[in-house]
Amino acid sequence: MQKPEVAARQTVDYQRQLDRTKLPRPVAEMIDAIMAAAHSGEIEDLRTAIEWNELPPALSGEKIDDPIAFLKAASQDGKGHQMLAIIADLLSVGPARQPLGRDPENTDVYVWPYLAELSLDKLSPAEEVDLYRIVPVDQIVKMRQQKRWTWYRLAIGADGTWHAFIQQD
Repeated sequence: MQKPEVAARQTVDYQRQLDRTKLPRPVAEMIDAIMAAAHSGEIEDLRTAIEWNELPPALSGEKIDDPIAFLKAASQDGKGHQMLAIIADLLSVGPARQPLGRDPENTDVYVWPYLAELSLDKLSPAEEVDLYRIVPVDQIVKMRQQKRWTWYRLAIGADGTWHAFIQQD
């Protein structure tokens, strides 16, 4: 028999459509800052959201000295436009809410897209459409072969801390 905390972690609470009014205000404010940069088309504008944190969000498994330079280099266009597009796509669908922290007032971490926390072989037709809308087909094929999410995910804590924007390998 599983311990209650293990069983609780296996249950994912998610929203297919993003209703920011249902998110904690600090999370919605961070999303607004990130989306402002995405809509501007200027990767440098993302620095504002990054600098709201005490530490920059994880962008790789390694330490990154300059997050903006890293995102430009990771972007196929060399300017960061691809990374901004990926971020906007991820945030266009709702998050999964994971109760990961120990602080009762800040226990939740919101993970975009919600699909990153679901079993890819059990998606509803509407969830399949979300998947094809935000992930390139070649990446979907790779994920299905590996039986796990390998595309980008973005995580924000309930206190508005942007924890990560990272591709899962």
